[in-house]
Amino acid sequence: MRAPIGDFDDARPAPDCLDLLTGPVAAAVRAWAGPVPADRVLYVDTDPAIADTAVFVEHHGPELLDACANCVVVAGRRGETTTLAACLVKSAARVDVNGLVRKHLGARKASFAPMDTATGETGMEYGGITPLGLPADWPLLVDAAVVDTEWVLVGSGRRRGKLILPGKAFAQLPGAVVLEGLGVPVGRGPGGGPDGG
Repeated sequence: MRAPIGDFDDARPAPDCLDLLTGPVAAAVRAWAGPVPADRVLYVDTDPAIADTAVFVEHHGPELLDACANCVVVAGRRGETTTLAACLVKSAARVDVNGLVRKHLGARKASFAPMDTATGETGMEYGGITPLGLPADWPLLVDAAVVDTEWVLVGSGRRRGKLILPGKAFAQLPGAVVLEGLGVPVGRGPGGGPDGG
């Protein structure tokens, strides 16, 4: 089947290709529930060498930039307590880590989690982290602009492959909290961060 966005000729429902996903992502697809049916979560095979957003969009077309979203892992600290969370924002935006994220987590300090923490705690590959299959006790902070996008392309848990699903589906994921202004347009305000997927 043809993907609803991009130039991907071989899009398949994710439930039909669980073997191509990491364990946590496959488990999330298996347990999928909510108003958006599981077969609307699509998998497309992509080259892992171009997984990072800038290169990916350069290869697949600039029109995809508005449909791409990155999922990054953040660590909020207050005293001896560290809270891990994931943030999902459009690829053309930066996560407002030191403002909205820090306040939402009730943290004194917030920063991007180290790569080994992000990959070790999620069971996913760096550059492919996705909001599907995150640890159950993590908050998932989703920018409202992502939810308002008809179709969104995110990582698949690996650097190879991407998932495409309706933006509104992210609001139904476990731990999801939709926040206005989580993503700050690049070049304005603090934040930023590594390419999570």
